[in-house]
Amino acid sequence: MKRTWTIIGVKDVPGSFKWYQSLLGLPETAPAHDYFGQILDTDGTVLLCLHQGGAHDHPSLASADRAEPGNGLLLFFRVDNFEVSLQNARTLVAQFEEEPNLNPATTTMEFSLRDPDGYYVTISALF
Repeated sequence: MKRTWTIIGVKDVPGSFKWYQSLLGLPETAPAHDYFGQILDTDGTVLLCLHQGGAHDHPSLASADRAEPGNGLLLFFRVDNFEVSLQNARTLVAQFEEEPNLNPATTTMEFSLRDPDGYYVTISALF
């Protein structure tokens, strides 16, 4: 099995780390570094990597000041705990980008919101 590690540039790795763990109903842990962390599923699978923008010489992570965060990127998570993620999301943001609804293409419930850096995040029920 091969897996993709999606890495996004963020302003505050520890803060974003906590935000994503809360949204996905994961146990709270600290990132490995103040400039990089991996959001892990309970089985150790990497779900998302957070990298401080401008911390290293990565061309596409130079600085949030040089590009609009999330432009051209949709973070789409399929979760087996949809209701938990929905409840958690309501405590993280004042407004959803898309209220919970049935997606006719996937025939699953989903909702969308923005993370602290402006990335568009969709949560979809696994079943």
